[in-house]
Amino acid sequence: MTFPAPSPLRPSRREILRALAAGAAIPWALSELGCEAAPPAATTHIGSANARLPRLRAVSTMEGRGARVQRVFPTHLTTYQDPFVLLDDFAVAEPAGFPDHPHRGFEAFTYMIDGGFHHKDNLGNDSVVEAGGTQRFTSGRGARHSEMPAGGGVNRGLQLWINLPRALKKMEPEYEAIHGNDVPENGAGGAVVRTIVGPQSPVKLRTAVKYLHLRMPQGARFGDEISDDHSSLVYVAEGHVRIGDLELGPGEGAQPGPGEVGLLAMADAHAFLLVGKRHHEPILQHGPFVD
Repeated sequence: MTFPAPSPLRPSRREILRALAAGAAIPWALSELGCEAAPPAATTHIGSANARLPRLRAVSTMEGRGARVQRVFPTHLTTYQDPFVLLDDFAVAEPAGFPDHPHRGFEAFTYMIDGGFHHKDNLGNDSVVEAGGTQRFTSGRGARHSEMPAGGGVNRGLQLWINLPRALKKMEPEYEAIHGNDVPENGAGGAVVRTIVGPQSPVKLRTAVKYLHLRMPQGARFGDEISDDHSSLVYVAEGHVRIGDLELGPGEGAQPGPGEVGLLAMADAHAFLLVGKRHHEPILQHGPFVD
């Protein structure tokens, strides 16, 4: 934006003060009062297109058999994020867990951070995935499974529900386990980037999704770009990370819009970037079913 040149006639002091009161603190007005314009303030934004974002906080919720989870969404604070239905951060020790229960109409995708989880379903699958590994349970027209701790300590992970598009709601159920050694890792900006879901990953979902685990020592940076027509989430599991003007701690997140997004680790951190292409279809969740 450019301002028109000032009139060659010298303005009165009253006119100058009136201009300043209206917010027109432009150089000619300040100089007439014998002042100098201050230089622009230095910015510390990380990701200029997403400099100011609201904070999202996980809410403690009881699920399954005595299992307490930190629910990122949906909660009373935020709703579904098309194509994502739900995200839980769980830390479960025996005897708590998620005994046999039904699902329909979405993909339940688990990423293990610590420990292990034992999946068993009515399709005949029976497997354990440990830290760094994933479990994909595509419920389709309907299936049952259990998810129980596989170790004696605390077993921590993230479970994400991804809506199936209307055309796939009646598909046959599927299950796939990927072990941690098969999840690719790369370095960028001092961070270790694990591609949980993406072009290099063996994980295949029915929706276009990018899902990254960022291990960030203090001072590490990570940048990416969010495309139009995609929902996104930055979630901090441990440590502190800054995105734009917002510093996030454990159990907190933010939802960047399209454009550049950048992260700076204020302390050693584990953060996650989740991006998914919208279906533009209603998400009708009824407990364990998404129709």
